[in-house]
Amino acid sequence: MTSSAVDKFHEFDKFGSVLGLERVGELLSRLGNPHLTMKYIHVAGTNGKGSTCKYLEKGLAACGYKVGLYTSPYIEKFNERIQFDGEMITDEELEIYGNQALAKAKEMVDDGLTSPTEFEVVMATAFLYFRAKQPDIIVLEAGMGGIGDATNIIPKPLVSVFTGVAYDHMHVLGNTLEEIAADKAGIIKPGCPVVSNVSEHGPAAVIARKAYSMGSRLYDVSKIRFTVDWENALNQQVSMELWGTDYSEVVTSMVGRHQAENLKTALAVIEILRKQGTISIERSALYRGLKEAVQPGRFEVLSQNKPNIVIDGAHNDAGAEALAKTMKECYPGAKTLIVAGMVERKETVKVMKHFLEVSGDFIVTKPDYEDRAMATSELETLIRQASEESGKPCRILDTVESVYESVSRAEELGRDYDVVLFAGSLYLIGAVRSVVTGRPDYDNDRTLKYS
Repeated sequence: MTSSAVDKFHEFDKFGSVLGLERVGELLSRLGNPHLTMKYIHVAGTNGKGSTCKYLEKGLAACGYKVGLYTSPYIEKFNERIQFDGEMITDEELEIYGNQALAKAKEMVDDGLTSPTEFEVVMATAFLYFRAKQPDIIVLEAGMGGIGDATNIIPKPLVSVFTGVAYDHMHVLGNTLEEIAADKAGIIKPGCPVVSNVSEHGPAAVIARKAYSMGSRLYDVSKIRFTVDWENALNQQVSMELWGTDYSEVVTSMVGRHQAENLKTALAVIEILRKQGTISIERSALYRGLKEAVQPGRFEVLSQNKPNIVIDGAHNDAGAEALAKTMKECYPGAKTLIVAGMVERKETVKVMKHFLEVSGDFIVTKPDYEDRAMATSELETLIRQASEESGKPCRILDTVESVYESVSRAEELGRDYDVVLFAGSLYLIGAVRSVVTGRPDYDNDRTLKYS
């Protein structure tokens, strides 16, 4: 079932994504400040946050720790956002803790205060849930930005983590990488260790200066090298050394050099906590957990039959660049059909240029997101613009207006291809995943060959 609390959460969407800690601070205060008694690893960045969080969650859990995970957005089911000990919060628990948070949010409005946003009410729900479950460590993924992001209400974390800085949410965070980095660097707390895997000099320097000003030791891992020993579409083996500790032959189920970077970031956090004596690690257990880490919708292979079916939520420039590189690494020379759908973004032409490096054959569709879904006609125009600017040819094989239709049409046209790649908005990817895997939430009244 879908929790009615979730429907009530969505009513707060009308207040938008407004940064600042006053509202969430007041909400949590009325709930007894459930966030103050727990330990956190706080993860910020533009791309790679979710995968880094998964590596941390699974690696620590395999070593015997009870781990909470707070992340966003979700791919198929809202409950994915709040997890404990490897399990999603249940619908019943969402009702219990969600309604507690909603009641206090209503109190605030009734008292004439500014309403919390949807993100803030959901996060308060997560804190109530975690307080009841008492995890050893919570892996907390920042939402948008850092300094004013609601997750920044937590006290000093065990580690503040930066997975990378790229252009995203520019209307809120700033128009340069340095401005975006300055906002994200706001999660650094006094004396808190900082792990940064930001490779660009400008934003890296911003984070370094912030760490120095807060008396926080900076561990810049961006220059630490690793080797990808071997890879295929399902696994890769990565080796590296972190400050004298050998992490060789780590096999992961998330592939591509960008995922090896995320692995390096997560291992750096684990190594720092290990050397501090905060955690104890058993090598074989850690490796087992890291291999179990999977982030749905991020270069996820849903079928290995011909054609292979791959989904990837590459919705910005950096994500699309990583996708193109991974496709070339894992499917060199493959004939690929791309099914693309986007929400309104300034970077769409850049994204499509990266897609064109993989293939020029497209089915254009529309994500299941009424408010911001890009019209198929507009996406067609932008694909052709990207084609003209890059000099790479494109063919729009079909245009369909629903996700289910796009999967069905890809099934028909995909017989002539090695790979069918669904890429773009996470709203598209989540819906495609549900249709292809046969979840009952969608209108799937016939069995697709992909299922």
